Amino acid sequence: MKRQGRTVRREAARSQAQLRKPPPAAPAVPAAPVLSLTLAWALLIAWGVWAGRLPLLTLAAAPLLNLATFYVYWTDKHAARNGRWRTREDTLHLLGLLGGWPGAWWAHQILRHKSRKAAFRQAYWATVLLHGAALLGWLFWLQPRWSSLL
Repeated sequence: MKRQGRTVRREAARSQAQLRKPPPAAPAVPAAPVLSLTLAWALLIAWGVWAGRLPLLTLAAAPLLNLATFYVYWTDKHAARNGRWRTREDTLHLLGLLGGWPGAWWAHQILRHKSRKAAFRQAYWATVLLHGAALLGWLFWLQPRWSSLL
């Protein structure tokens, strides 16, 4: 009698686990194009500083922002696993829009966080495009000269 009860409980646990099975992962974006895009972004920022169109502080702020973005994704992943208060998706997107999108991409790849939700991934790539457009606009059309402003 006890043996049948254990078997029934095990089968029930298996069927519950199958019901909670997450959806299949979205196809990953190949690393080479994203790494090339990140390199182009970093070179563009370096050129902007060299040309006097971005402040020197940008060379320190960009990597720090990306580390902070990765950390926020990590804390959100940790909170998700432990059933704690989560970081709003708007905040994650704002960090990407401000220039933390490479750190967010690394978080998607390494932590496998926010990599299944198609709507989140679409919004993420929109922030990458918007940030890139804003950076290009700032550097080539607005043409501020930081040296003359200081």
